[in-house]
Amino acid sequence: MKTFKVIALAFAAMLSAGVANAQDKVEASVSADLVSTYVWRGQKLDDAAVQPSAGISYKGLSLSAWGSYGITSSNPFSELDLTLAYTTGGFNVGVTDFWNNGGVEKRYFKYGSEDYMTNHTYEANVGYDFGPVAVQWYTVFAGFDGKTHEGKRAYTSYVELSAPFTLGGLDWSAAIGAVPYNADGGYYPQANSEGFAVTNISLKASKDIKITDSFSIPVFAQVATNPSAQTAAFVFGLTLKP
Repeated sequence: MKTFKVIALAFAAMLSAGVANAQDKVEASVSADLVSTYVWRGQKLDDAAVQPSAGISYKGLSLSAWGSYGITSSNPFSELDLTLAYTTGGFNVGVTDFWNNGGVEKRYFKYGSEDYMTNHTYEANVGYDFGPVAVQWYTVFAGFDGKTHEGKRAYTSYVELSAPFTLGGLDWSAAIGAVPYNADGGYYPQANSEGFAVTNISLKASKDIKITDSFSIPVFAQVATNPSAQTAAFVFGLTLKP
């Protein structure tokens, strides 16, 4: 709970301060990824999927929607995430509403805590991009979450370090993520229910494939492993955007 209070205070302070060098006009974007496997924070959630996204931003404040829908599974995994975020310089803070059609409660308009069997999870994040390396901290503060051994909300968290670099004409990103303290159930079932667990080590390479002088398609390949669950996946994807 203390982590969420710090994030909320930082979010309010940055919004009230404003940013002189942020964009002065509204910007919008839309795109879609096609991936061979849907892997999230070291966990495989589905096979091949289409993942559309759309967003709008103004002076560092952004509102975006991201989704995923399985295209090969007999029982496709469906997800819709809504994120409100603020960025200035290397600093960023945000809140996301995750929803998917897994679990028992599949209705979208079913809110509340896990006791009401909602499939919504509300997560806050704060991070900073130092250039050579970036760090992000995520904490669940409402909705579906794990439990502590005392039966209370776990405020399940995830922390990740990532580092971009270029090599051999490709853009690369290496990342390592961990659950600093896990809980029974929740979003990281493979991690130990007690203590620290590394759940994601990944390496991603990407490149824009030129189709015409005015059109190219970004493609990427990623090796993602989960040491805690003893699993690994190789993901290929491409991005379509105007």
